[in-house]
Amino acid sequence: MSDKNTNENCYRITIEELNPKTAVPKTMQFEFQDRENLFNIIDNLKKNSGLDATQATKIGVSLRLLGPILMANRKHPLFIDFMPHFKNFMLLLKSTVKKSPTNK
Repeated sequence: MSDKNTNENCYRITIEELNPKTAVPKTMQFEFQDRENLFNIIDNLKKNSGLDATQATKIGVSLRLLGPILMANRKHPLFIDFMPHFKNFMLLLKSTVKKSPTNK
């Protein structure tokens, strides 16, 4: 990863095609930086969101990939109508996780 910020966490995502329709399965890999600790977010979601572990992992990863892009491009025509809904969702999610009995 280039231009690493020492205050950010660095991650690598690898996606592998498990049931390929061709002889050679497709794979892709990318790296990203995040100010948040992705593992802590996922653990917190697993414990406090009410979602099963697989769903909590998927939502944690997807939100940390999508959220910063939305924030950086909030006035972009693709995202402008979605931003208020995303904000409401994030507020509800954070409130739900905070209120969880295991988080007290």
